[in-house]
Amino acid sequence: MVEWTDFERATIQDIFSKIDYASVGHQALSRCLVVYPWTQRYFGNFGNLYNAAAILGNPNVAAHGLTVMRGLEKAVKNMDNIKSTYTELSVLHSEKLRVDPDNFRLLADCITIVTASTLGASFTAEVQAALQKFLAVVVSALGKQYQ
Repeated sequence: MVEWTDFERATIQDIFSKIDYASVGHQALSRCLVVYPWTQRYFGNFGNLYNAAAILGNPNVAAHGLTVMRGLEKAVKNMDNIKSTYTELSVLHSEKLRVDPDNFRLLADCITIVTASTLGASFTAEVQAALQKFLAVVVSALGKQYQ
């Protein structure tokens, strides 16, 4: 079980109350697919992912980015029980989709970058530390089924 400080809890809730899920999700997933092109293999049914412009303009990428952010919202609402909250998603990604669990970390890094650019100067080192701790717990929960 993860121990959260009051600052971490408040910071995570504050971040997710300020960001536009559709925008951050779309930008983060697009960045992941461009920077780490091997991750595209899991999105074969998304259509044209041939270059950065195609990825950024792809409505399936935008929609899935929003789905990812809504999934993170569930973790925000269940910070004391993220592993249980993500059990079904872990099974889905490991057994049906067969996603390499390292890709969760790559996407989490992209979410951090996009969130930083969205929040600007208010994205201090302490805020980053709280967000990265939160995302590390989510990544661990998603990878639980692989262990």
